[in-house]
Amino acid sequence: MAAQSTLPTSLLLLILSPLLLLPGVRSRTFTFVNKCDYTVWPGILSNSGVPTLSTTGFALQNGESRTLTAPASWGGRFWGRTYCTQDTSTGKFSCLTGDCGSGELECSGSGATPPATLAEFTLDGAGGLDFFDVSLVDGYNLPMQVVPQGGSGQNCTSTGCVADLNAACPTELKVASSDGSGGVACKSACEAFQQPQYCCSGAYNTPQTCKPSSYSEMFKSACPRAYSYAYDDSTSTFTCAGADYIITFCPSPNTSQKSSSSSSNSSSNSNSSMVYVGALDTSGLSSSAPTVLAEEVGPKASKNYVIARHVGPYWWGPGRDGASQRGSESP
Repeated sequence: MAAQSTLPTSLLLLILSPLLLLPGVRSRTFTFVNKCDYTVWPGILSNSGVPTLSTTGFALQNGESRTLTAPASWGGRFWGRTYCTQDTSTGKFSCLTGDCGSGELECSGSGATPPATLAEFTLDGAGGLDFFDVSLVDGYNLPMQVVPQGGSGQNCTSTGCVADLNAACPTELKVASSDGSGGVACKSACEAFQQPQYCCSGAYNTPQTCKPSSYSEMFKSACPRAYSYAYDDSTSTFTCAGADYIITFCPSPNTSQKSSSSSSNSSSNSNSSMVYVGALDTSGLSSSAPTVLAEEVGPKASKNYVIARHVGPYWWGPGRDGASQRGSESP
């Protein structure tokens, strides 16, 4: 039997090293950090046709962090579940906000029940870039921030919603706690009223016919970089090459939202920061007169690329080549 020939290790590394530098070849890490003063149960839903991550749901105590690795070209969404309990007689696991309906800690292919703050990702998308956003289109349940680590690109910056929209939520959108003592989530107008002008459906299913409502403008005033309604693309989608990501629940409201790869002292990078203006003042807040809770410094993002639009029971988003697709299930 002839001996098998083998390549020297040095030659093999020389051949493979250019491939390892390609954006689409490299896996990514997502690090979840809980800065809330309560437990958060992150939920994970992978897009159809891509591998699932090592878990689809777990508990994250106050001050804890956990890192997951995602393969190249992964896509999906993350959210935080709150006020979760397990029935002692049946063993059923459920959450007051963000529940995925699986009856277990793991979501196992089920998405979040609105309202829920979502972080959405498409890795290795058009041009080899990662596309990501934080969305309030399905409503809001807790503050969330996404910060790229070590990535590059003109639009590679952090995004999120760190304001307390539960305190500011109009009565008609508010989800009350089980004892009625306060709000635990804030519905979108689409979820609350089921009207096509709020859901961007029917005769309102184009950017020309579906315009921001007073409710979505309240969300946008509080969180200028988060999706506030279905066609809020140009200021709400961000792109990075070669980045890992930190997803923080309840980040400090006074934290400047800037990519960790940017210089905090460089005036040339000031267009990628978001400065939050003090504490949330909910006095006198109404849906027709939103309070400005944050200011964006510098020009808004210009990249027009949507990961997934939520239009009633449908989703609308790009395929791997950027072409629009529509389906009846969440991606």
